[in-house]
Amino acid sequence: MFGRDPWGGTLEISQADSATDDDRSRNLNELDRSALLRQQLDETQQSWLLAGPGDSAEKKRKKQIDLGCMTVSRKLFMWTVGTVLGVGLFVGLVMLIVKTIPHHHKPPPPQDSYTQALHKALMFFNAQRSGPIPKHNNVSWRGNSGMKDGTADTSIRKNLVGGYYDAGDAIKFNFPMSFAMTMLSWSVIEYRAKYEAAGELDHVKEIIKWGTDYLLKTFNNSADTIDRIAAQVGLGDTSKGPGPNDHYCWVRPEDIDYPRPVYECHACSDLAAEMAAALASASIVFKDSKTYSDKLVHGARTLFKYGRENRGRYSPGGSDPSIFYNSTSYWDEFVWGGAWLYFATGNTSYLTLATTPGIAKHAGAFWGGPDYGVFSWDNKLFGAQVLLSRLRLFLSPGYPYEEILRTFHNQTGNVMCSFLPVFNSFNRTKGGLIQLNHGRPQPLQYVVNAAFLASIYADYLDEADTPGWYCGPNFYSTDVLRNFAKFQIDYILGKNPQKMSYVVGYGKKYPKHVHHRGASIPKNGVKYSCKGGWKWRDTKKPNPNTIIGAMVAGPDRHDGFKDVRTNYNYTEPTLAGNAGLVAALISLSGIETGIDKNTIFSAVPPMFPTPPPPPAAWKP
Repeated sequence: MFGRDPWGGTLEISQADSATDDDRSRNLNELDRSALLRQQLDETQQSWLLAGPGDSAEKKRKKQIDLGCMTVSRKLFMWTVGTVLGVGLFVGLVMLIVKTIPHHHKPPPPQDSYTQALHKALMFFNAQRSGPIPKHNNVSWRGNSGMKDGTADTSIRKNLVGGYYDAGDAIKFNFPMSFAMTMLSWSVIEYRAKYEAAGELDHVKEIIKWGTDYLLKTFNNSADTIDRIAAQVGLGDTSKGPGPNDHYCWVRPEDIDYPRPVYECHACSDLAAEMAAALASASIVFKDSKTYSDKLVHGARTLFKYGRENRGRYSPGGSDPSIFYNSTSYWDEFVWGGAWLYFATGNTSYLTLATTPGIAKHAGAFWGGPDYGVFSWDNKLFGAQVLLSRLRLFLSPGYPYEEILRTFHNQTGNVMCSFLPVFNSFNRTKGGLIQLNHGRPQPLQYVVNAAFLASIYADYLDEADTPGWYCGPNFYSTDVLRNFAKFQIDYILGKNPQKMSYVVGYGKKYPKHVHHRGASIPKNGVKYSCKGGWKWRDTKKPNPNTIIGAMVAGPDRHDGFKDVRTNYNYTEPTLAGNAGLVAALISLSGIETGIDKNTIFSAVPPMFPTPPPPPAAWKP
């Protein structure tokens, strides 16, 4: 077969060269396979195959181990494996010993004195519960009581079971009870993280809800308009002659069988506004429970509206409340309640009312007086000023509120100055206790409120990056305020001339004859009559039941204290007093978290309208 050679001439293609690929493959299979395998063996392998018995190459082979990818010395391999196994066994043995030997962990550092006292102070509210006592109340000598409150009064026929007894008696006063719930709610709003770290958040919220649930029962909380409030359950006036009531008798609340009349008010602006403050502040505490929070807000609105439209004090002369918790004015409650409703709702009409100069003037914001700056269950002005100063520090709402807010802010600073010893605005005992009530009895309830406001105001300034404040030309750091608060609380906890803690159950020495019916009468299955319990009131023996956490009324102006059950000016605790104590303790506690800056503003809308979005980019 011939073809054309492209380089010229003919090209002969042989028949063999035209064989197919299959033919070539068959030809390859016929090659000497043994020769091909020999070519693939390395020198070592060839030496193994060619060496005879006893050859040195055989000996060398036995001293080596073929690992497939490499050959290593048998001796080295065995040493390596042995070392790895030995180390593994040693490590395993050490771990086994470590796990089996008992460990003695270093105990956590003890809680600071304020946190320890806080645990006890909250327990006082458990001891004051009225109504069906929950199983986890943890006060063994208390039981169900007041189970017919309201329904037993034929003129009312309203379920008023629940709430708290005010002090050492079994009267339920809405006015100081509402103030106590407001104070507790304020402290939770600001220091929720501290309560949680102390393990008391659920407890304090339960305490607040027990109070607000009761307050909701005392008026028609589902209505938008009301005409009355059940202001008090029980009677304390003994001036009209002997007769069984909550002050004349000395019996355990569980054994009461005498009538407990209900006192209603029909024009009580002060009580309505204070109750509104309690419900509004609690609505912020329970904001995560929307249904309950909304119910509290609705009740607060209804109460505040009623208080504004039906002017009058809840404690007119001759009434039972006027003897024990007489309200001097309702203007301060308008500022206080209006501020809390603004924070709870964001409705600026409440802020407008709370910052109205005329209302502030009637509340005493501009005229001073001996009790100016003294925060209590009766006078809420200074607490409202601190609260509204917070608004200015963090949100600065500007016009039209700025002028009065600046005035409140300046006045807050002035009152803080008055707390300092250098200014001599208030007398002090030789032991250093500030006399905010000018030497009158029962001083501690005023002291704890001042300590709380001083401490929380210092926290506000710190959060606002303000290192202190001015008293005239002199600048004082926030530490000065905290030191004032700490000194006063330390006095109450035992650093005083008596070397006695005025909080029952705290410290080694505390009052043992507390003016308290439930604590002074043994739970021995005997039901004592109205007068039959007098023997427990008059005995010199210590109370059989310890009312843990109760802060008593306190010492006199000479640092003297009489641990006598019949002298309530020394030994009786109150709801309002303990609420201020709890607030001061949580504020001063050593848990470093500071205040919750934003929660109180959760319902407050932006102070200024949101600017419109920028225009779209220009296109030619």
